[in-house]
Amino acid sequence: MTDARHERLRRGGLAALQICVLAALYTASARAGLLQQLVRGQVTPLWPPSGIALAGLLLCGPRVWPGVALGAFLANVGLGPSLPGVLAITAGNTLAPVCSYLLLRRTGFRVELDRLRDALALIFLGAFTGMLISATTGSGTLLLAGALNTNGFWPTWSVWWTGDAMGVLVVTPVLLVLRSARWPRHVPPSRCLEALLLMAATACIGLVETGRTPMLFLGFPLLIWASFRFRLAGAAPCALAVSTFAIVSAIRGSGPFAGHDLLTKMITLQAFNASAALTALLLSAVISERNRTEREIARACRQLAGMAARISTGDRQPMLPAQESEEQEQTRQGPTPRP
Repeated sequence: MTDARHERLRRGGLAALQICVLAALYTASARAGLLQQLVRGQVTPLWPPSGIALAGLLLCGPRVWPGVALGAFLANVGLGPSLPGVLAITAGNTLAPVCSYLLLRRTGFRVELDRLRDALALIFLGAFTGMLISATTGSGTLLLAGALNTNGFWPTWSVWWTGDAMGVLVVTPVLLVLRSARWPRHVPPSRCLEALLLMAATACIGLVETGRTPMLFLGFPLLIWASFRFRLAGAAPCALAVSTFAIVSAIRGSGPFAGHDLLTKMITLQAFNASAALTALLLSAVISERNRTEREIARACRQLAGMAARISTGDRQPMLPAQESEEQEQTRQGPTPRP
């Protein structure tokens, strides 16, 4: 009885710690995300808390949802428009990742993101579908509270929805990669040198993206390189970096964002961010599936080679699995009596 009570206390303490950590990460990332606000000081083109909330639910389970609610409340309480409005926005920001989590679990989602179906589920269910709740609830609350006029509803809704969706597409894969990150052992020096070159090239591309020349497309060769050589472990951080540089360029109004209104900026920015995230997720998933298929084919070939070697030496005759199981069953039951 005492051991069971201690186990319940231990689990409760762990859950409370996870809730507090998730709330702190949500609040801190919200403060960072608000530095890139484009609408009313509250709506941003990339909302990292949505990605952190979904990753927390996927890694720790649905029991940590109070951490999402607490973090959302702390992030919005100082922004208004009123206490009921803050509570409504908090509810929408909490329900969105929870619904995304439930949708992903219904599809058998794996946090390794090593299958094409997992990447597609994260894109279309976790990001595009689940985040409709937060965008609709938040924009509707601002409209009803008088903080937005009717003409500003749809621009705000589009920024809110794409910002939350980009948070899932860009931030969640990075956190899922960090979950299984280990210090590499027995890695050839050439592999380490290639990783350093990829990091240096990403930094250089960032300087070009945030400059005056419209050269955002230079990020895609890096994403392809990272996906082929390092799969999700390299593609996810690279996509986050490339998207961040594009957002900085949009805030400054430089490069392809110079001289355009808010709607045009958002269309250009989110089209680029979505393309970068889709390239990283889909390509890395396809490469992982290809490598896994190659390993399975190699293992099957080794098994066939072993069977062929036994046949050639007369060790035993090959037998189908069903026939082998039937023979073992007959051996256990003894000889069959004749009628």
